[in-house]
Amino acid sequence: MLPRRAAGLRWAAALACSFALFAVGCATQAPLPKPPVSEAQPPLPDSLFAAAEDGIRAAHGDEASGFRLLRVNLEALAWRLALIDSARHSLDLQYYVWFGDKVGQLLMARVVAAADRGVKVRLLFDDLSTLLHDMESVELRDALLAAVDRHPNIEIRVFNAWQQRGLLGRAVESVGEFSRLNRRMHNKQMIADNRAAIIGGRNVGDEYFGLNVSFNFHDLDVLGVGPVAREASAVFDRYWNSDWVRGIPRDNPFGLAPERSAAEEAAFAALTSDPRAREELAGKRSWASEVGSLPGTLHAGRSAVHTDSPSRAETTHNHMPEAFRALLRSAQREVLITNAYIIPDEVFITDLNDLRARGVTVRILTNSLASHDVPAVNSHYETWRKPMLQAGVALYEMRADAAIQATVVDTAPVRGRFVGLHTKAMVIDRQRSFVGSMNLDPRSEVINSEMGVVIDSAELASALAAAMEQDMRGSNSWSVTLGSDDTLRWTSDAGTQSTQPARSVWQRVQNAFFKLFPPNLY
Repeated sequence: MLPRRAAGLRWAAALACSFALFAVGCATQAPLPKPPVSEAQPPLPDSLFAAAEDGIRAAHGDEASGFRLLRVNLEALAWRLALIDSARHSLDLQYYVWFGDKVGQLLMARVVAAADRGVKVRLLFDDLSTLLHDMESVELRDALLAAVDRHPNIEIRVFNAWQQRGLLGRAVESVGEFSRLNRRMHNKQMIADNRAAIIGGRNVGDEYFGLNVSFNFHDLDVLGVGPVAREASAVFDRYWNSDWVRGIPRDNPFGLAPERSAAEEAAFAALTSDPRAREELAGKRSWASEVGSLPGTLHAGRSAVHTDSPSRAETTHNHMPEAFRALLRSAQREVLITNAYIIPDEVFITDLNDLRARGVTVRILTNSLASHDVPAVNSHYETWRKPMLQAGVALYEMRADAAIQATVVDTAPVRGRFVGLHTKAMVIDRQRSFVGSMNLDPRSEVINSEMGVVIDSAELASALAAAMEQDMRGSNSWSVTLGSDDTLRWTSDAGTQSTQPARSVWQRVQNAFFKLFPPNLY
């Protein structure tokens, strides 16, 4: 999916508010050179996460990792800070989007602080919109990233980079090389000391952690400690050393070279002065107690981290859809799916019919039009409701006013205007789980690169299934059914209605308009 909104680039504004952006709006550079190959550092015994990994290995064997679901947005932010602040040797971070808002400021400042401690940091971003506020600020974005990249312990690379870095050059290049530039790196992961990793659906931005007053996402990641971190590192290295990755341009049209301590202080000041953010997160630096107690909260299991090839030239198709379908088709009793953006195809419907014929029950939760942040996806999803229901699926759509908003989605005292679903997860037979970045739509299947982890653990699967079932309750979702008169009904604790829920008439207008365009644009 394309980025959901233009984030406020407050970190940039704090450093360079006086610069005139359009003065270099048409600037271009020579083609970016391919950077040298580097690989993840091996795990060292003095990592703060070593004891947790050793405990899992002793109890469950060398191939086992420990896993913890990160469902609550505040908890997901806290554990990212814990990994960054607790790293002693290395940090590898790979993200589709890293917005320049409060959360983006906080995490970037803590990454720089980790580098100041001597931690080797590799940051890999998709080149589409990281840190952007609007397209006029592409040069400022490059200048800011270059300033961070000059830290002796930090290296930044971007995926599928524009060769022309200015606004006009980007526009021309986008037209001339649309097929290449349309492929974006949708992966999201963070790895500390090659021992602990967070993999899932969250980008870096306020709405993914409950701190956006407009809306907040209901999302999911999994924290893993053990061999899963090395599997994640292998994915990171594959992209980091890909021909599709380039370094940040070193020339700086703004002459921007802020002191790192000043940048960090500006970020902390912005965060702690805002009542929407929690001061204990802004100031907390030691997570020894939380990391020390991890073994008692982790579910042991074996994992397989999957990803697509960085380059579509290396294969005729993406790997992730095949891995997902293989897991789906392996079900013997039950399938639970939560996926934010679903635009099925005939292959998916055939799989659902085959599962039904074998007696497998299937429940699916996705966005309603009301909870959607991208009505264009709903425009193409809605024609597949009846085929899914006719295939025996129990179908649910997220309520924009879900009851879990206060406890799971919003980070108090923030109250977003609505809840949007962003989770991508599946549970098979209460034994195996999938958590990742892949939506069930044409863009994820054909165009973008994706990643995810399949975990074989009955304990984790049971916990994830319970969370998914809570999301499907009438207080959180609409149950979509097909009546004897072949009409659709939406039922929840709020009652029953015969038209799809929407937040406004304008949403319904957008929903109708985007049917004019192909589904793989969004």
